[in-house]
Amino acid sequence: MKIGVLALQGAVAEHIRSIEAAGGEGVAVKRTEELQDLDGLIIPGGESTTIGKLMRKYGFIEAIRAFSEQGKPIFGTCAGLIVLAERIEGQEEAHLRLMDMTVARNAFGRQRESFETDLPVKGIDEPVRAVFIRAPLITEVSPSIDVLSTYNGEIVTARQGHLLASSYHPELTDDYRLHAYFLDMAKEAAAAKE
Repeated sequence: MKIGVLALQGAVAEHIRSIEAAGGEGVAVKRTEELQDLDGLIIPGGESTTIGKLMRKYGFIEAIRAFSEQGKPIFGTCAGLIVLAERIEGQEEAHLRLMDMTVARNAFGRQRESFETDLPVKGIDEPVRAVFIRAPLITEVSPSIDVLSTYNGEIVTARQGHLLASSYHPELTDDYRLHAYFLDMAKEAAAAKE
């Protein structure tokens, strides 16, 4: 499975390392035409407003929506989760508007309030190591969204069909099981097309 990592900002190399540790092929995506060869796409963390501006500048909003319409999986981590959301608290305009959820930016506070924890995630046997850095939160979800994990009662991992989102950075640990879960989503999507 060939998984692209949107290389506009964020921990691109770390995601590629995690994809490869999970048995996939990871590639950095800098141009929209590179999406065509992919089985899945990861939108990494960074700063959601900056990522949104760069996506608009380089034509990625329409290109990624078209990618999603083909049923190809997309995984947004931290700022990537914000980019996937239908609604962002306190903001008029959302970015991709693919996942039917509302998110709050920097819900866990500033950089110094960053932390790591072991997080139980539905569909993965053992708790996943999760790094929260100025993390967003999913504050509302539609019935079409499957909540995969919560932290202190707040939603931090969710899935809607071929879309996956986490508030935290799974790529900043040696635990690549969430990437393996995403690779399985890509395999299912590819099999469904055959």
